[in-house]
Amino acid sequence: MSQKRVYLFREGNSDMRNSLGGKGANLAEMTNAGLPVPPGLTITTETCIEYIDNGNEMPAGLMDSIKKALEDVEKETGKKFGSVDNPLLLSVRSGARLSMPGMMETILNLGLNDDTLKGLISLTNNDRFAYDSYRRFLSMFGGVVLDIDKDEFEHRLDKVKKSKGVDLDTDLDTEALKEVVTAYKALIKEKTGKDFPQDPMTQLQLAVEAVFKSWNIPRAVAYRNHYKIDHRYGTAVNVQSMVFGNMGNDSATGVSFTRNPSDGENIFYGEYLTNAQGEDVVAGIRTPKPISELAVEMPALYKEYVDIAQKLERHYQDIQDMEFTIERGKLYILQTRSGKRTAKAALKIAVDLEKEGIINKEKALQLVDPSQLYQLLLPSFDLKAKDKAVKDGKLLATGLNASPGAATGMLIFDPTEAAERAEKGEKVILTRIETCPDDIHGMIPSQGVLTARGGMTSHAAVVARGMGKPCVAGCESLKVDLAKETVTNAEGKTFKKGEIISLDGGTGEVFVGAIATVDPELGGDFDQLLEWADEVKRLVVRANADTPEDAEKAIELGAKGIGLCRTEHMFMAQDRLPVVQQMILAGTAEARKEALAKLLPFQYEDFKAIFKSMNDLPVTVRLLDPPLHEFLPNHEELLAEVVELRVKGNNPKLLKEKEELLEKVSELSESNPMMGLRGCRLGLTYPEINEMQVRAIFQAACDLKKEGMDVKPEVMIPLVGHVNELKTAREQLESVAKEVMSEKGVDVDYQFGTMIEIPRAALTADEVAEYAQFFSFGTNDLTQMTFGFSRDDAEAKFLTNYTEKQILLENPFETLDQDGVGQLMKIAIEKGQSTRPNIKLGICGEHGGDPKSVKFCNLIGLNYVSCSPFRVPIARLSAAQAVIEQQEKKVLLTK
Repeated sequence: MSQKRVYLFREGNSDMRNSLGGKGANLAEMTNAGLPVPPGLTITTETCIEYIDNGNEMPAGLMDSIKKALEDVEKETGKKFGSVDNPLLLSVRSGARLSMPGMMETILNLGLNDDTLKGLISLTNNDRFAYDSYRRFLSMFGGVVLDIDKDEFEHRLDKVKKSKGVDLDTDLDTEALKEVVTAYKALIKEKTGKDFPQDPMTQLQLAVEAVFKSWNIPRAVAYRNHYKIDHRYGTAVNVQSMVFGNMGNDSATGVSFTRNPSDGENIFYGEYLTNAQGEDVVAGIRTPKPISELAVEMPALYKEYVDIAQKLERHYQDIQDMEFTIERGKLYILQTRSGKRTAKAALKIAVDLEKEGIINKEKALQLVDPSQLYQLLLPSFDLKAKDKAVKDGKLLATGLNASPGAATGMLIFDPTEAAERAEKGEKVILTRIETCPDDIHGMIPSQGVLTARGGMTSHAAVVARGMGKPCVAGCESLKVDLAKETVTNAEGKTFKKGEIISLDGGTGEVFVGAIATVDPELGGDFDQLLEWADEVKRLVVRANADTPEDAEKAIELGAKGIGLCRTEHMFMAQDRLPVVQQMILAGTAEARKEALAKLLPFQYEDFKAIFKSMNDLPVTVRLLDPPLHEFLPNHEELLAEVVELRVKGNNPKLLKEKEELLEKVSELSESNPMMGLRGCRLGLTYPEINEMQVRAIFQAACDLKKEGMDVKPEVMIPLVGHVNELKTAREQLESVAKEVMSEKGVDVDYQFGTMIEIPRAALTADEVAEYAQFFSFGTNDLTQMTFGFSRDDAEAKFLTNYTEKQILLENPFETLDQDGVGQLMKIAIEKGQSTRPNIKLGICGEHGGDPKSVKFCNLIGLNYVSCSPFRVPIARLSAAQAVIEQQEKKVLLTK
């Protein structure tokens, strides 16, 4: 392989993120800016994929490249790797191009062995520090490289602490730490059958391999699946000279954010520990101190650190998540990256940075993940209900408000059980002493996370904030017993698995039982950002809405029309379902028309209310689409009723009715109903059904036009596969529309169009466009028919397996399949415009609210996207980002 695999920090830059990973690129950038970064090297992400593709075998020549780069690090530090007199120790860390906090592996103090330990003691004149570093290295190496359960090391550490009568690791003296080192070595020999490897270069190779392998460990795969990160990106490996925060009280280590990642407030935010190493802060084993105390404890170093942090925020134009170490009074910056933040914080930070003149509006729009906006639309706890809960003695405990939001669910202590129960639809609160990266599969589906230990920058807090999940961390008044699956508060009250609790991640409060919620109040930063989005975006955003309530919510959230009004939902209402069933059971066209005449007033009021609520904005009404059997009772349940009535024999009249109904249900049953008598086929077989609907649409539109409204109905004929279907249906229905307008003496601005949801319609779109004034891509059905998947069956039985095994990178029903379905859309657009250049183009599947899919829709030239009301803000922001990204690509191409 000719491509360079290993880069010194000074050889890289921020533009090399894809190869060096986010961490490596930023270390390079900071090194070249002259910041106090310990020297090191980065092994590229491409090398990781090469390793994996090579059957987890190190590529030939890689270790030689690492050794050569390491010689440069040795010169810069004045230390030598493996030296007994002046040993260079290393940290080995992962670093993907997109931040995946805590998902992969880290090893500190690499290079220590029985000989270099003596050199470290001689160099520092600090026996305790040296043995503390050695025992940390043994446990990390044993857990990460040798795959020994980390609890095995903790048990042996606890045993020594207990024998010495101390509670904290920092209270162990040198002799006690020597006992720990001996115990750890014995554990490694017991579990692996081999002695701990003493050769530093062997340690380094094994550590690099362990980081490469960690790209595909279950928690990392689960995280990538959740955030839709490409499994072929790979991780870089950063090998960096160690600096030590555990050399005494003039040393420290910490994690900080340039702004509050929970609410976005412009205050320096973070935590640190004196006489500690970095893992102590994020692992939640010791509860850290707030970063503000460093201003008192080490004021000059605090000021130096804050100055650097502010420069980095201005440089990267985003909130920075930083790690630092102070070694014997000297500050070192270990990493910086864009900070994970809540949705509320993301909005405030983006808007504030623009107001502060650090970024422009376009950059502000790019700083917010569109999917995060959904979190802001979720309910919060009712303050009155919370106050009552406090008065009633239901406040269980108060911890750190690590990630805001309201969550209610049952106490579950095991992450695997949490995932299993959530899969069944149960709401759970994952409760742990502290979380670790291996818990990710239980955190993802939980409503919220509760931990007894850990701070605001602990694993639980950082991951929960990134996912938008409520989290209460460091709730030290709670005793969590994982073996008994109970939690006990300070008053001695014990609560068992399965009991309901509520978390307020914004206040840190934990309550017994469920707390009532209220709808959120938007405005401020939310409105400002979306106002900017509307100024930039090209796509119109409509909503899928079937009721006036849905339509009003859509307008409130910024929709500019309805792209899909599903009339079948209107038919399901309890006051009209019996009439619908009467129509279905009718044996003649006349009998059907009689039933439909009863439905006409209902439909008229439905459409009038929706048109009125949209206030002159366009409304696309899809004519009846599902097969008729969906409006009838379930065949098996009905058969059971008939059998029971026959056995009892006490109600012959009801039996006759049920038997007739059963006969009709059997008659309408189909082998594959989703591809049977539905959509336009239903309307062409029973034309009176769609005629009634069109009559109702135009009566409502005409009456509102008389009232001064400019109603714009768009009639959508579903499931067209052949041009003659649309031709026949449009001629039949447009004559009804003209008849109504003639009767009312009013003309309205209307259109007839179709859904493109059958591949044949896409492939013959030039013919279809002769009779369609608009195309609306029904990508739910189009995806089903293109893949040959039944959506419900596929998602229930194999799609999860497909994404986990990377057969498909994404669920095609969640994110549009651009290479297959997307190509059909392109064909339909090109052919449709060849016949009708000004044809209106939209999408009305739920893909219309998926950020990646919206950007594709912008790219291929659709006029609008339509999605559920609560996804309208997501679509608005995604549409703006799509324009900005396309402009940036054009600029790059011109360079």
